[in-house]
Amino acid sequence: MKTRIERDSMGEMTVPAHVLYGASTQRAVLNFPVSGRPVPPEVIAAFAQLKRACAESNLELKKLDQKRARLIFKACDEISAGLESEPDKWMEHFPIDIFQTGSGTSTNMNANEVVSNLACKAAGKKIGAKDPVHPNDHVNMGQSSNDTFPTAMQVAAAAAIKNNLIPALKYLAKSLKAKARQWDKIVKIGRTHLMDATPIRLGQEFSGYAAQAEYAVTRAERAMKRLAENLPLGGTAVGTGINTHPRFGRLVAARLSKATGVKFTEAPNHFEAQATRDCVVAASGELKTIAVSLSKIANDIRWLGSGPRCGLFELSLPATQPGSSIMPGKVNPVICESVMMVACQVIGNDAAITTAALGGIGSLMELNVAMPVMADDLITNITLIANASTMFVDKLVKDLKVNKAIATGMVEKSLMMCTSLAPEIGYDNAAKVAKNAFASGQTVREYVLEHKLVDPKKLDELLDARSMTDPH
Repeated sequence: MKTRIERDSMGEMTVPAHVLYGASTQRAVLNFPVSGRPVPPEVIAAFAQLKRACAESNLELKKLDQKRARLIFKACDEISAGLESEPDKWMEHFPIDIFQTGSGTSTNMNANEVVSNLACKAAGKKIGAKDPVHPNDHVNMGQSSNDTFPTAMQVAAAAAIKNNLIPALKYLAKSLKAKARQWDKIVKIGRTHLMDATPIRLGQEFSGYAAQAEYAVTRAERAMKRLAENLPLGGTAVGTGINTHPRFGRLVAARLSKATGVKFTEAPNHFEAQATRDCVVAASGELKTIAVSLSKIANDIRWLGSGPRCGLFELSLPATQPGSSIMPGKVNPVICESVMMVACQVIGNDAAITTAALGGIGSLMELNVAMPVMADDLITNITLIANASTMFVDKLVKDLKVNKAIATGMVEKSLMMCTSLAPEIGYDNAAKVAKNAFASGQTVREYVLEHKLVDPKKLDELLDARSMTDPH
């Protein structure tokens, strides 16, 4: 492999000849051979947007000349377009492991070097020339890794929530609401503690799932707001804003808002914004709650579809693939299982994010030093939930069928029909009816009629299952 010699403040480094990064990046590649997983492309794309917005702001503030600014614009646009059209090819130039320096300094310098080298190439100079665009002096002007990495993390996550997660959750909510409307007249038995309870309409049951999905949209919007309202950029090293213009953070936030469609604002207190990652913990908590909701919906549907002969089988789940390598004809609720595993992973990632933000672990004095793993887990959770939600609709909810005869046929058999008798004959007597009917193998209706406990006409009124689902 052909190589070239690059230099940084620590001396010379041998770098592959074809790559766009320089000595600082190569040091990090050699220093952190941990997971083989680079910083997510979404964060790198956010860095490209951020570096462009910084150059635009520095040009407006007359800190950067027009020639250099335009070269930086072009380089950042090239990175953005490349990551969108050929992500695997472009990620070769951003190889640093997730488990790197906790401030993300290596990734910030990686972005600075790639932008610098693209700009130098465009100006007719060699890669590594650092002229006319220097990675530190020009690309990183008015910035520190300590405010750029957390900003890029928040920009990437907020944009992913807006563009991917919220649409997926709205799609899920719409699909579940459609099923709730479609099945609103089907009366079935309710269950609490997995035991028979009073009747409920299948539409009511699914309206609960739809409401969970609608709340998930609200939670995703709250997560996006937490990330967008508190950009650290402008605080530089420790939050004081040394070596930057006082208007810089506000100008960059405005440009990022225009570029992404998310309303970003500069942090009102830079010391909080850089010393903590509380906004990320808050956003992650919202995502965890969404995942818990999805797991509940998936698990309920899995139970309702259990069988087909020895389970509940009130619902028929679409068959997507063979369920067993040994039991012919078996079909399993694999889509539900996939969604539930996503929830497990999201909860685990949230625990990692929470731990990384704890005082004494990640958050120390004026800086959090566990940001790359937080960024990775946050983007992963957004992607997992969005993809799982879409899959759940496309592979399961759309083609979900109700086995009406089974669902409605269990209602009359339920011993909990005696609940509506309690106001008429008293709780204790109604409990005796349930126990004696179970012992004799009778329905509640049959037992009450045999023992003439309630007038038949009144009994019909009391045991009207449909009225039990809408008592008011």
